[in-house]
Amino acid sequence: MPSFTVSSVNVNGVRAAAAKGFVEWLAATSADVVCLQEVRARPEELPAAVRDEIGRGGWSLTQATCETVKGRSGVAVLSREEPVAVRVGFGVAEFEGSGRYVEVDLPGTTVGSLYLPKGGAGTPKQDEKDRFLTAFAGYLDERRQKSAADGREVLVCGDWNIAPAEADLRNWRGNVANSGFLPHERAWLAELAAAGWTDVVRALHPDVDGPYTWWSYRGRAFDNDAGWRIDHHYATPGLAARAEHAVVDRALSYDTRWSDHAPVTVRFAGP
Repeated sequence: MPSFTVSSVNVNGVRAAAAKGFVEWLAATSADVVCLQEVRARPEELPAAVRDEIGRGGWSLTQATCETVKGRSGVAVLSREEPVAVRVGFGVAEFEGSGRYVEVDLPGTTVGSLYLPKGGAGTPKQDEKDRFLTAFAGYLDERRQKSAADGREVLVCGDWNIAPAEADLRNWRGNVANSGFLPHERAWLAELAAAGWTDVVRALHPDVDGPYTWWSYRGRAFDNDAGWRIDHHYATPGLAARAEHAVVDRALSYDTRWSDHAPVTVRFAGP
């Protein structure tokens, strides 16, 4: 696949985001692929303005909706090229129909959109998240090995709901016992890195705090840039080596936000 750009963003409900600026953002983006999380809408429930912009932009839409609880989760991939193959989920019965993962095969590259469970330390939600981590790590290992054998690269981007290190959240000292920054969660990401997956944004911004991608709606978190970096692009080695630019499209002000997350965009050079 020649040079291309991938954006990823948790829209926090596409119907709400569409009314606050998402459609305008989509119309303006030059990305070749856009991964969405927390869509919370079936294809027929997408706002007319979103459907119209998808048509105007020549996008191919691939969605995985949550079949277990209506109006929850949901992921999607918008691509300028028609995918040659699509896979929904990752083959684990507990999470089939959860609307948390979808991937598309494009020429030479597989792109996945992930919405990893948020969890909650000491709760059944954390147990579910931990089971997801175990299962998804196995899938990523299989996908990496198969893609290498097939001469393909893989990019998995989305809301991973884990900040890898102290530099990835402003108030790390106050969150060491909270889901998203638990030691075993960070160790899980470190194991992915050891297995050959590269955190592309951190590789391009090695010595900075952030860049943060999520800010709570509570208090003045956004105004004070008290955020978390939990939206990531993880790539296989060949693709990671081609990453040349990464940016977080942080809103200019609190009142211009259309999600509590910001789009993360990475540009990859051609092979």
